[in-house]
Amino acid sequence: MVAVVLALLPATWVQASTHDRLRSVGDAPSAPVAVVFGAGLRADGQPTAWLAHRLDAGAELYHSGRVRALLVTGDNGRAEYNEPDAMRDYLVGLGVPAERIVTDHAGFNTWNSCARAADVFGVTRALLVSQEFHIPRALALCRAAGIDAHGVGVAERPSPVLLFSSLREMAGAIPATWDAAFTPAPRFAGPRETSLQEILAATEPGR
Repeated sequence: MVAVVLALLPATWVQASTHDRLRSVGDAPSAPVAVVFGAGLRADGQPTAWLAHRLDAGAELYHSGRVRALLVTGDNGRAEYNEPDAMRDYLVGLGVPAERIVTDHAGFNTWNSCARAADVFGVTRALLVSQEFHIPRALALCRAAGIDAHGVGVAERPSPVLLFSSLREMAGAIPATWDAAFTPAPRFAGPRETSLQEILAATEPGR
């Protein structure tokens, strides 16, 4: 019984710490930047359907004026697999100016994306974009990294894959809690990037 309770504590922490910060594209508050998390590429190098839906939401947030820049974070662990650049190209195809998009090529998992957004790119306030089943964990981790964030969840049609992914999130809450508590710095830190801050300074209201 004790083991069951302990196993459920991380998922409880994720839900309790984020339930009042979950939004849709239509009711999301304004923030300087939207952070869009990677979700894989197809064999032809284009975003998967779920990643495309995240990017569609990010573009809508930009075009509606809710954010002034987009930080796309994903996997570029090998030369032939470049998730952030594919995400940027997709957004440009949706009319988002390339100069308003910043790419993080070392977002190998949710915690590293959140920690790098804060420590490397200087993000302090943001909207986070991911599927509804994933956004609570992303939101909990980014807030643990020091970002004042709201999560924008993208809905998907019910499917066996969606059910499996939703159930997997319960297990994913365990390493997420460990990372937030015991891994304060990103595993792939790198030098401080100023590109995002330069975009935000140049587009600050009133300038």
